Amino acid sequence: MIVFDLICQPTGHRFEGWFASSDAFAEQQQRGLVDCPHCGSIAVTKAPMAPAVPKKGNQLPAPAQAAPVAAGLPPEAVAAIQALAKLQAEALKKSRWVGADFAEETRAIHYGEREAETIHGQATLEEAKELLEEGIAVMPLPLPVVPPDQAN
Repeated sequence: MIVFDLICQPTGHRFEGWFASSDAFAEQQQRGLVDCPHCGSIAVTKAPMAPAVPKKGNQLPAPAQAAPVAAGLPPEAVAAIQALAKLQAEALKKSRWVGADFAEETRAIHYGEREAETIHGQATLEEAKELLEEGIAVMPLPLPVVPPDQAN
């Protein structure tokens, strides 16, 4: 995997993208599959990057610095969001992704048709309201989740 710093040409939005290779980036860019997560523009190019030069073997690495979540947030808010993201990631490790079948799977578990387990997936607002009206406890995840089949 290779990480590129990318820039949205119309707006200057900067973000990073992970690709299998430089050729994979070029192929996805040519097909219009690389878009700005901020505005959706497909006019995205690689931003200038400093080369990754490894340290000598006898030097200790610098402590990792967490990147800010959003510009202008106070450090306390950034820390809280990062802590929440870490907790959510740990919880999801113990949960099974069911995708668009979330409402159906949740009902089956609630009504004893399937063995109880923790699941997560996608549901429309209407499906979520119906589940709550049936007395089935569900809640949205606080942070967005990339479906496993869409993850790099």
